[in-house]
Amino acid sequence: MKISYNWLKQFLKTDWSAEETGELLTDLGLEIEGIDTYQSVKGGLEGIIVGEVLTCEQHPNADRLKITTVAIGNEAPLQIVCGAPNVAAGQKVPVATIGTTLYTETGEAWTIKKGKIRGEESHGMICAEDELGLGKSHDGIMVLDEKLKVGTLAANIFNIENDQVFEIGLTPNRADAMSHFGVARDLKAGLLQKEINTELITPSVSSFHVDSRTLKIDIDVKDYALAPRYCGLTITGIKVEDSPNWLQNRLKAIGLAPKNNIVDITNYVLHELGQPLHAFDAIKISGNKVVVKTLPEGTKFTTLDDVEHELSSEDLMICDAEKPMCIAGVFGGAHSGVTENTTSIFLESAYFNPVSIRKTAKRHGLNTDASFRFERGIDPNLADYALKRAALLIADIAGGEISSDVLDFYPKKIEDFQVRLSFDNAKKLIGEEIPKETIKSILTSLDIKVNNVTETGLGLTVPSYRNDVQREADVIEEILRVYGYNNIKTTEKLNASISNTSKFEDYKLRNIIGNQLAAQGFYEILSNSLTTPKYIALSAQLKDEHNVEMLNPLSNDLSVMRQSLLFSGLEAVSYNINRKRDNLKLFEFGKTYHNYNEAREEFKHLSIFLTGNKSTLRWNAPLQKSDFFYLKGIVSSILERLGLSRHKVSPIKNDVFSEGISLSLGKTKLVDFGIINKKVLKHFGISHEVLFADFDWDNVISMAKHNAIKFKDIPKYPEVRRDFALLIDDQVRFEDIDKIAMQTEKQLLKDVDLFDVYQGKNLPKGKKSYAVSFTLQDEHKTLTDKQIDKIMNKLQANFEKQLGAELR
Repeated sequence: MKISYNWLKQFLKTDWSAEETGELLTDLGLEIEGIDTYQSVKGGLEGIIVGEVLTCEQHPNADRLKITTVAIGNEAPLQIVCGAPNVAAGQKVPVATIGTTLYTETGEAWTIKKGKIRGEESHGMICAEDELGLGKSHDGIMVLDEKLKVGTLAANIFNIENDQVFEIGLTPNRADAMSHFGVARDLKAGLLQKEINTELITPSVSSFHVDSRTLKIDIDVKDYALAPRYCGLTITGIKVEDSPNWLQNRLKAIGLAPKNNIVDITNYVLHELGQPLHAFDAIKISGNKVVVKTLPEGTKFTTLDDVEHELSSEDLMICDAEKPMCIAGVFGGAHSGVTENTTSIFLESAYFNPVSIRKTAKRHGLNTDASFRFERGIDPNLADYALKRAALLIADIAGGEISSDVLDFYPKKIEDFQVRLSFDNAKKLIGEEIPKETIKSILTSLDIKVNNVTETGLGLTVPSYRNDVQREADVIEEILRVYGYNNIKTTEKLNASISNTSKFEDYKLRNIIGNQLAAQGFYEILSNSLTTPKYIALSAQLKDEHNVEMLNPLSNDLSVMRQSLLFSGLEAVSYNINRKRDNLKLFEFGKTYHNYNEAREEFKHLSIFLTGNKSTLRWNAPLQKSDFFYLKGIVSSILERLGLSRHKVSPIKNDVFSEGISLSLGKTKLVDFGIINKKVLKHFGISHEVLFADFDWDNVISMAKHNAIKFKDIPKYPEVRRDFALLIDDQVRFEDIDKIAMQTEKQLLKDVDLFDVYQGKNLPKGKKSYAVSFTLQDEHKTLTDKQIDKIMNKLQANFEKQLGAELR
């Protein structure tokens, strides 16, 4: 939510800076996420000076150009080449001097430079109003008042609005702060705690009166539960046109585009007071009657954006005697709104049931400033005041006359909340005793009325607009946020209990592996569990019927829970690659969600993504690409860290991996990993090779719990290494060599390693060369050459017999 500081200071007179005010608002619970600068004219006309055209002569090399000399004050006159047809000697004009930055309509900046135009030097520019951002005309240069003094800064002539705009991260419970007046009300309470007593200035409606009773429109509310309060009046003789600059600037500062004076005033009051309003063209209201009711299921209705909606029988509608005109509290209709030809209006101000508005807005996928407020609960007792405020503004700005009494349907007043506050309970929850007088002062500053005072507590009346303060705990929270969380002393003593938990707790294992991956250069990501159902088509292993669907999805792209971490991870990979972050090492701990025969289940996973190079370019090391074997090493190191080093390897054949393997312990799958299929990557616009590992974390935890940690003494005797260069068939895998070697010598052979692979020239067709090392060690004595040779000969014989290998 955006709040203009200039606008805010209309309610509170303060000389605090925007930064100081922002800090106080954050302390009050209205978190300031940023402060932006707004200028009604971008650049603030800096560098624009009033000049006088002294001479104006025809350009010798161009029929449509003139050479002028322009006086700008103390400096020597400037020679400026100008193409405007209306430039003439004697005019006072706005001049952009060398180095001045101007802005296009789209906000792009360009700087005035010294240059030559058709062979003649030009030392500035005489500006048209659109070039300065003061209008849209480009028919010629601006001609200023001849009484202006040469050298005067243009910023001092034109009424330029300079403002600072707060971006407030408003929590859903703070419906009372969804306006400038609501924020000012909180700010006043905060300033009071700083011993700054400033008056809260409320816009006056004391001058409201009915000019004539020439246009009466009746109100008929059919369902009090959906519309507890509904107000309206008529205004005639209006002229729909552009709003004055001050009103446009207020709206532009908070990101709203001005439309016309009527619509702008309703938006202004909405953001000023927090009360949504709606103006109907009175001529288009059939039967001079407004009916607030629901319509039959399936009724068609076209909104202002020319989209046809099929109504629910639960949608509250604003209708006339014949047809629907507006979805109550959400969106206006295409055929009842104010146009440039409108001369009389019916102005609506209401309080609608928050739950009803929320469901209707969700149902039709409509999110407006009005629905945002109605569905959170506005002040039901503000409707008539806001209506009079808007009516007075319309009468003043659009020249209208108030032509009916205020019709106010409010059969049962919504009462304020009664709450009892115990001083002891306040002390327990806050952790510190706040003086009773301070508590009463805070509550009074928040419009919470103190009805009675006893030794033990207070009897309070909370205003109806604070629908989030209905319990004692809510009142205590209000006291604490205004008193200041930072003013509560930190305890000097911290009590904690030590629990006897297993070393295989999920969070402990995640911390171990997360730290290990971070140490290897990985970054942890956290992606959304909500995703699009379109991803199901990318993998035959996923089924539509297994989707867990959202009842009220935020959008079609966030309508189901994910069945795999792959696609949300690829979104992150694509996002980074598109921003020149090509070398990625990412991991995520997350859950997948599945619907199996109406039984919903969720499973824990660890996903790993690799693409690009292992590390950045360095002077002392060549670049190395992240490949399948690098990923395999990462996967193996994770399993080894958890004591799961001996596992079964099997190839994967599916549409996600172009090449991949699966590691299992017995029948329990631990992880699938490999190279992602290019078809899947193409869907995300990724042309790089991406490697992916998917750990079934539930199974990993289960297996790790059953793994006993073993210790043994460090061997006293040296190990010996011997190498073979084996010529083998293409289809032979290193795994085959490792398996045969370990079966051949189970006691003394400690490790088998592949350190070189060669294929190509000087080798027979269908052959490859593996350089394999064998590490031997006896833990009880030093090995002799005779023992070593015997083992190596045996290994050679078995490789020749079982694999057809030859020594090179």
